[in-house]
Formats: sequence, C-alpha cells, structure tokens
Amino acid sequence: MATKEELQAQADAEIEAAKPMYKQVNNERLEFTDADYDQAKIDLGNSKWEAQQFGYITARQEAFESIGNQLDQLFWDIHNNKLDKTGEWYKAIKKIKDDNPKPE
Repeated sequence: MATKEELQAQADAEIEAAKPMYKQVNNERLEFTDADYDQAKIDLGNSKWEAQQFGYITARQEAFESIGNQLDQLFWDIHNNKLDKTGEWYKAIKKIKDDNPKPE
C-alpha cells in the first residue's frame, strides 16, 4: 500500500503530464493558473488517498446482496442448522470481505 506522500507524488506527476489544463470562466476558456494547478494536485492526491483507504467500503457495498436476500439466506441457514461457517450467508459475506480487504 502506498503512503500518502507516494500518492501525492503520483498525483503531482499526473497533473504535470496533463498540462496545459483549462477551466471555463464566464464562457471563456482559460488555462489554469499556478494556484489552480497546485489545488488540482492537492485534490487529486486526496482523492487517491481516500480511494486507497476507503475504496473497499464502496466495493463491499456494491457486492453485498440486498438485505432481503441476506435475510433469506440466514433463514435457510438457521432452518438447515448451518448458522456457522458452513452456512451460505457466512460464505457469501466472507468472500466479499476477502475480495475487498480493509487496508492495514
């Protein structure tokens, strides 16, 4: 996993490589000022850091079944005396967590 400084260096390089960059102000196309480039680097660095630190949350949320489906899995696991690591609900949740680990 990259450090915040490493991600910021990547962001800085990406912004430098993308020059020139432009903004639209009052229907006029203007090149970024030095302050705009500095802010773009900070914003991209922060975005990269947040994606690395918290991207797993979104990935897990997108992978989880609906609550209704999860409750149905739990019902059948209870019905089949599988409310342990052999149950379908546990195996499904475990796979999602394994596929989308929390950063250390």
